[in-house]
Amino acid sequence: MTALTHEVPGVAAEPDDGGPAGQGLVRYLAVRALLIVPTVLVLVSLVFFLMRLTGDPITAAFGGRLTPDQLHAKLHQAGYDRPLLTQYLDYLRGVATGDFGRTVTDNQPVTHVLGTYGAATAELACYALLVALLVGIPLGMVAAAHRDRAPDAALRLFAVLTYATPVFFVGLLLKLVFAIRLGWLPSSGRASTDVQLFLQDQSSTTGVYLIDALRSGDGTAVADVLRHAVLPGTALGLLVAGILLRLVRTNLIGTLSAGYVDAARSRGVAPLRLVTRHAARPALIPVVTVLGLQVAGLLGGAVLTETTFEWKGLGYQLAHYLTVRDFPAVQGIVALFAVVVAVTNFLVDAVAALIDPRVRY
Repeated sequence: MTALTHEVPGVAAEPDDGGPAGQGLVRYLAVRALLIVPTVLVLVSLVFFLMRLTGDPITAAFGGRLTPDQLHAKLHQAGYDRPLLTQYLDYLRGVATGDFGRTVTDNQPVTHVLGTYGAATAELACYALLVALLVGIPLGMVAAAHRDRAPDAALRLFAVLTYATPVFFVGLLLKLVFAIRLGWLPSSGRASTDVQLFLQDQSSTTGVYLIDALRSGDGTAVADVLRHAVLPGTALGLLVAGILLRLVRTNLIGTLSAGYVDAARSRGVAPLRLVTRHAARPALIPVVTVLGLQVAGLLGGAVLTETTFEWKGLGYQLAHYLTVRDFPAVQGIVALFAVVVAVTNFLVDAVAALIDPRVRY
């Protein structure tokens, strides 16, 4: 007898790990992983050539302070008098071996800059993601529960404002109100000077001040680090919170009209429980994908946020090195940002493929 199978319309069959569907998943992830290399290469190449349009960094840093002969000698020593294509190929060879060169202005390895300041930017991004989740998801649920009423309209306006307002302007407002006017929070830095010195004197440090403070067991240091993180983390987190708010609202409105939710409503389930227990979980699945895609926005916003709050991370350093046209430093920081964004997008694609088989090829 022939076995009968029943498929639910619109839902893909569960794949066999060894079958064609499983092979399709592996092929899909392999293609997405291979795309990381050309993505990073294109971005690094664009930065390399665009930076050269502004002139050379030696003239920018030492012009007017050196004689023409001395200036030419420094250009020759740094290799900026060679053909552009030769410089480009040499740079790519160095990047392939993990050598990003040395900074022009302070003569230190670019890899040292990335290692020293990268932890600060990662820490700020984590604070911002936490703020985005704590603000965006609950408010999105409130907006969906009060659809087309006053709370919904107010929250939609809030979402538009947080997304459209420049992050540096939000940061300046937060500093003006909570640091200068009210005096509740510090206006700049990652920690107080004495706490920074205390954390740097530890036998082993991660560069993430909160982790280092927790490892030291000093409650005062932990509180100081968290107080300094509130304003920059909030300013950058609100940028993503507005996107999450609108996404959660839209998805939740869709799930609230689903049949299983109507069935729960007919059984007399309370409205709050209906939203939080029955409709929220499927509505939050797309948030994982969108949250991963916002990493690029967080890194871009980190440049302005770190500059506004003097948060000494890669964004702060990038703004400085752009000002002095330090090619190797800018190229190294942008390359790291490109790798982080490309890898994050790959992980998002992998999670989406595992959750929803329909995205597989």
